Amino acid sequence: MKRSMILAPAALAVVLAACTSSAASPSPAPVTAAPSTAAPATSAPSMPAASPSAELGDIVATADGAGTFTTLLAAAQAAGLVETLQGDGPFTVFAPTDDAFAALPEGTLDGLLADPEGLKQILLYHVVPGAVKADEVVNLTSADSVEGSPIAIAVKDGKVYLNDAAEVVATDVMASNGVIHVIDQVILPPSS
Repeated sequence: MKRSMILAPAALAVVLAACTSSAASPSPAPVTAAPSTAAPATSAPSMPAASPSAELGDIVATADGAGTFTTLLAAAQAAGLVETLQGDGPFTVFAPTDDAFAALPEGTLDGLLADPEGLKQILLYHVVPGAVKADEVVNLTSADSVEGSPIAIAVKDGKVYLNDAAEVVATDVMASNGVIHVIDQVILPPSS
């Protein structure tokens, strides 16, 4: 399990770095805060928000425009998931920041990048089918990931945690094909 956690963040970083958006990104704006029962949104990661007249980009373009998910995008590229995340969806992505990947043990990311299939499974564990907004997340105790394993969800002291470890630090970053919730740690699927 430790090896998987180390590999997943590295792969995500490579995929995120490899992805670039040729479309113009909306200008950065604060993330929409969730209802009072949800984890409070923080201003740490600056995420783009579309104005009512602007068209939303897909999940990849939105993450690219934020500038804080280069590692995740590079990992997605390495795992061959960019086209999937640009697809119709809808998807909910619990997106680890660059800082979350940087916190992984040294060599973990490199290991993940060297194992595209393992990296793919870790990245898919961060994705839930459908567009699940913060007001719905706070009422769940778990969500089934695209990878197939459930992600445990708990609200403690007004904050939302995944698998009792990763905190949701920003919510409801809308994209044309889903929603992004920003998390402060890479989460790993249960080992088989």
